[in-house]
Amino acid sequence: MQRSLFTGATGMRSQQLSLDVVANNLANVNTTAFKRSRVDFQDLLYQTLRAPGSVSAQGLIVPSGIQIGHGVGAAAVTKLFLQGSFIETGNALDIAIEGDGFFQITLPDGEIAYSRDGSFELNRDGIVVTPDGFPLEPEITIPDDAIDIGIGTDGTVSVTLSDSTTDELGQIELARFINPAGLLAQGRNLFRESEASGDPILSIPGEEGAGTLRQAFLESSNVSVVDEIVQLIVTQRAFEVNSSVIRTSDEMLQTANNLGQ
Repeated sequence: MQRSLFTGATGMRSQQLSLDVVANNLANVNTTAFKRSRVDFQDLLYQTLRAPGSVSAQGLIVPSGIQIGHGVGAAAVTKLFLQGSFIETGNALDIAIEGDGFFQITLPDGEIAYSRDGSFELNRDGIVVTPDGFPLEPEITIPDDAIDIGIGTDGTVSVTLSDSTTDELGQIELARFINPAGLLAQGRNLFRESEASGDPILSIPGEEGAGTLRQAFLESSNVSVVDEIVQLIVTQRAFEVNSSVIRTSDEMLQTANNLGQ
């Protein structure tokens, strides 16, 4: 059986994976703080028929050998944590991170997740939560008589009360990771730490490499529709070429089979 049949099949499978990733990127083009993904490919095992540097029958060293590759495979699907553009919303509880860092979110099981999505709201108890109701960590509670909320670039949260006095409620902390690409995506704009990401490094916004906060702004997706459409075209053409390899291999086998008839 010709190797090219299976080599072409690996190419089609890989391009199908690439298409899946592009489709997810495009589907989330308007998702707040979404980070696009990229597929990293690598070639597969090689069959060495003659090793480079081997000695020929005449006693000469062969300058190049004969190695036949067996196709391509996906090495990784990498999240690219590039900064998205900012959208002004005018909402006091919308917060964008300008620079490095993640908000800390407390999940129902008590574990901490991490997010770049700063579209926060208040629950019935006045606690700052995500749209799914998960509270921000450290927890911030807005009093009932607050008439204005202020969030500084350093994460300091203060309110103006109905009697015109100002009260400081706490400070938002950011978490950074040595390798954010190693975080586990959980959906709902949330990530969990992993062995690959390393432990979170907690910082006050604007200190120790952490980004600063911008109130009444949201970070948009870093997906470029134009770039994804180009990648979509490249993926489609690569899929077609690999399918042509399989079709050509099949025709060659058919021709060989017909020789004995």
